[in-house]
Amino acid sequence: MGKPTGFKEFARVTPSDRDPELRVLDWNEFHEHMPVEDLQSQGARCMDCGVPFCHTGDMMNRMAAGCPINNLIPEWNDLVYNGHWREALDRLHETNNFPEFTGRVCPAPCEGSCVLGINEPPVTIKNIEASIIDRGWEEGWVVPNPPESRTGKKVAVVGSGPAGLSCAAQLNSAGHEVTVYERADRIGGLLMYGIPNMKLEKPIVERRIQQMRDEGVVFVTNTEIGKDVTADQLKDDFDAVVLCTGATRPRDLPIPGRELNGIHFAMDFLHANTKSLLDSELADGDYISAKDKHVIVIGGGDTGTDCLGTSLRHGCKTLTNFEIVPRPPQHRAEDNPWPQWPRIFRVDYGHAEAAAKFGDDPREFCIQTVEFRGDENGNVKSLISQEVDWNPVTEGGPPFVPVPGTEKEYPADLVLLAMGFLGPEGTVAEQLGIGVREGRGDMTWYEAEYGKYKTNVEGVFAAGDCRRGQSLVVWAINEGREAARECDKYLMGVTELP
Repeated sequence: MGKPTGFKEFARVTPSDRDPELRVLDWNEFHEHMPVEDLQSQGARCMDCGVPFCHTGDMMNRMAAGCPINNLIPEWNDLVYNGHWREALDRLHETNNFPEFTGRVCPAPCEGSCVLGINEPPVTIKNIEASIIDRGWEEGWVVPNPPESRTGKKVAVVGSGPAGLSCAAQLNSAGHEVTVYERADRIGGLLMYGIPNMKLEKPIVERRIQQMRDEGVVFVTNTEIGKDVTADQLKDDFDAVVLCTGATRPRDLPIPGRELNGIHFAMDFLHANTKSLLDSELADGDYISAKDKHVIVIGGGDTGTDCLGTSLRHGCKTLTNFEIVPRPPQHRAEDNPWPQWPRIFRVDYGHAEAAAKFGDDPREFCIQTVEFRGDENGNVKSLISQEVDWNPVTEGGPPFVPVPGTEKEYPADLVLLAMGFLGPEGTVAEQLGIGVREGRGDMTWYEAEYGKYKTNVEGVFAAGDCRRGQSLVVWAINEGREAARECDKYLMGVTELP
């Protein structure tokens, strides 16, 4: 795979990013493109490892290890190295409907499981993936491919995020008449409104959606199933229904002062910003502005980072990111061996931008918020934090304990809660009588077995975050594709979908 000695000859090189101090002045993507020769050299690093763990997606230690959609990574690395870009694109599309999305926003568990990565920097899989599909669009190789015939079966897909889109694309390719319902005004789900432009520019999403339209998929926006159309009506009008509604119930922080103005869920902040940006380039003012404000983002992960990057582009006065967990180590810990996802300290784009503007990484670790304080007008003005200790006190006890005497007050005009999600909203499930699976606290998900995706209601399937819980875009694509296969089998008795 690749050049047999390539990993010895070529060092890992990733594309350079635009200067952090300059890129925060716009909403464009921050990655630069690499020359073709450099990409081929990176493809050459894919060693003949015998057992390529990179594409054998699995769950290890509660994290993805390898590619969940089983991308044929060694094959297209070899094709890129040898200059066969069109064939590389064909291999890429065999397992991934939307490599331009995963090549930009996936954290690349494939690289965490790369065999070369045991003792050397892993192959730059993610960048090569994005480069293949970008060249495919540039060369005109990506064209509509509608099915040759139709089955006469009608399927409704509820939700147009990555799970819904991949499910719809697969079902349409099998010849079914597919209608995708989206309650927002634009198609794409979190790809459109949950991920900011600088990480995923929206024309990239829209061109793929247009391709699906040209292939026969029908998209219906501004329509919420359970309100605008009852779930029973949907079931009556279609031969099958696939729920891909996502996990959109955010985790709250019910502490004193939570009712103050200026405290928002992260997705409300991100959604409003992107919609205003697309509608008017922010001229309508219909978004939550961080300009000239002391901003605190509570919670890390991708959503927290996106809040950092967005706040910086607004022109915030200060920026701090609270993480309740300890700071990860620089290198793999002994209890985190390859091929598990490496739980190490990373600097994402928002962290780098904040450090460039304010001089320091914005993150504070092992810290929790215990109180919000406001002014006489009911606006948040500060918060009280407290350090926590993760050394367990008793077996089976709480994972951390507050450290007395470590209270500190931070100025805060805008607080963004990015602490994860509790599962899907319940309207559709309640109307259809779908069983739910309960987790810790208030967490619930639609009950449907992984690999089968059937709910307890005849003809209704569930896939993506609404079924498995908040997860990666690549897991959503995996589940959408597999749910389409099971739905096709239900409708036709057999299936040729992968």
